[in-house]
Amino acid sequence: MSNIRSAFENGKAFIAFLTCGDPDLQTTAAAVRAAVKNGADLIELGIPFSDPTAEGPTIQGANLRALNGGVTTDKVFDLVRELRRDVTVPLVFMTYANVVFSYGADRFLSTCREVGIDGLILPDLPFEEKDEFQPVCRMYGVDLISLIAPTSENRIAMIAKEAEGFLYLVSSLGVTGARNEIKTDLASIVEVIRRNTATPCAIGFGISTPEQAKKMAALSDGVIVGSAIVKLLEIHGKNAPGPIGEYVKSMKDAIR
Repeated sequence: MSNIRSAFENGKAFIAFLTCGDPDLQTTAAAVRAAVKNGADLIELGIPFSDPTAEGPTIQGANLRALNGGVTTDKVFDLVRELRRDVTVPLVFMTYANVVFSYGADRFLSTCREVGIDGLILPDLPFEEKDEFQPVCRMYGVDLISLIAPTSENRIAMIAKEAEGFLYLVSSLGVTGARNEIKTDLASIVEVIRRNTATPCAIGFGISTPEQAKKMAALSDGVIVGSAIVKLLEIHGKNAPGPIGEYVKSMKDAIR
């Protein structure tokens, strides 16, 4: 059993996403620590990729800035080594199948275990093709986290039954990014998930305000926020860790 469950043991989990290396890796490290200090229960670290198909303009921009700044997968692994000196909450990578494939799945996942990564999210990996990575993930004790989208319909039960770590429930159709309102009937999706697995379920995509976080946490076991945090990095640059800490505290307070 991975460390991920621990994120859901003290009430509703707040999961923060950051793109590694935007604006630089030192700021990423400081922002992660600020988020954890202010109540983040799990951190999703985005490994920059040139074609992040699931992302909206905010996170796409962060990927480009990080890549232009010379961030590589090896440098991200070094960042995690450094974070693990004092950061004990679960850490999960979010990236694309091509990043893992080109690095070499065995080498990538053995390094994940070595540096202390608990899970892996690959938004472009269809559930039906997860066997390409699942055996290697299991060999190194890294949870391969599945996504369920509003379009999953008759596949929800099947995906839920095989879930590891936590289930990432995508709140709405389209790419990541803050939304004014979330109209999907998430309650009925969560009901199907609950009937088929005891694995925690967290809702992401489009959540940016404490009100939205509270509403989504009432339905699920936790909320995932990415674009709103990445936006703070875009606005404040190297001074972002302070505002990120304040923002995370307001979101965590809302879901307690």
